[in-house]
Amino acid sequence: MKFLNLLILALPARFALAATYNLVDNILGTAFLTTFNFQAISDPTHGRVNYVDASTAQRLNLTYAAGDTFILRADSKTVLDPNGPGRNSVRIQSKKTYTTHVSVYNIRHMPQGCGTWPAVWENGPNWPNGGEVDVLEGVNDKGPNQVTLHTSAGCSMPASRSQTGTPAQNDCNVAVNSNAGCGVKMTDSRSYGPAFNSNGGGWFAVERTSTFIKAWFWPRNAGNVPADVKNGQTVVNTGSWGTPSAYFPNTQCDIASHFKAHNIIINLTFCGDWAGSAYSSSGCPSGCVDFVNKNPGSFSNAFFDFASLRVYT
Repeated sequence: MKFLNLLILALPARFALAATYNLVDNILGTAFLTTFNFQAISDPTHGRVNYVDASTAQRLNLTYAAGDTFILRADSKTVLDPNGPGRNSVRIQSKKTYTTHVSVYNIRHMPQGCGTWPAVWENGPNWPNGGEVDVLEGVNDKGPNQVTLHTSAGCSMPASRSQTGTPAQNDCNVAVNSNAGCGVKMTDSRSYGPAFNSNGGGWFAVERTSTFIKAWFWPRNAGNVPADVKNGQTVVNTGSWGTPSAYFPNTQCDIASHFKAHNIIINLTFCGDWAGSAYSSSGCPSGCVDFVNKNPGSFSNAFFDFASLRVYT
């Protein structure tokens, strides 16, 4: 027994303790309105969007919160003046920042439609030096979901690692390949877009430590959803969650130096650097900006419906 105790004490902390985390932020319904700031800013990704402030979002019914429901959506009524601002939408950023943590996003519905570019991500200061983790992201309804890291130079991922997803590019440096980052495509088609929505959504989770970043996705009603995730328990054990969809180890990247304290950001933009450039190859009609300007009714399903966001440390 004495030898066993000494062995446990000698184990690195990431093996002995890091798989268990305690709930620190339980964000449901109206809590999204008090734990996040609305960012009425120019879109850094050059989208055909006009991000509005909190009072405007509530007046235009672009946000709605009650019970375990938080809705964030874009305007779906207005034909836009091609010489005027973009489509009204919402971008929010958490007031708190997180380093080592687990975040679990219970989402019933994500924005869909040609021209849409929804994102749920965690971002550091002085971009890209503080690092970026894209948890949920895609464009023009083209799934599956892609999890991506964006960093300054000197961070890359091994080609072979323990994950169920498919790596796209392994260099995370934003200066490489027009800021493609080191992305991993999930294998489950239900992780993004109309397929996600028709299935009732699901859970995305991210675990970040000083030595790795992992991401998981579980579809609604899947048999392998961990009980602590499904039930929103006050303690989660990531060691029981199985092989992650995406795994970013520190073997070729000093995670601690490339990723600082992160805010959580939720936003919906249109066209821009990615959705715009991929538009013509996505099977969408006309041009991206023209479509977004003239077809407000096409964005009636361009909304997030969050059941909860839980953060553990």
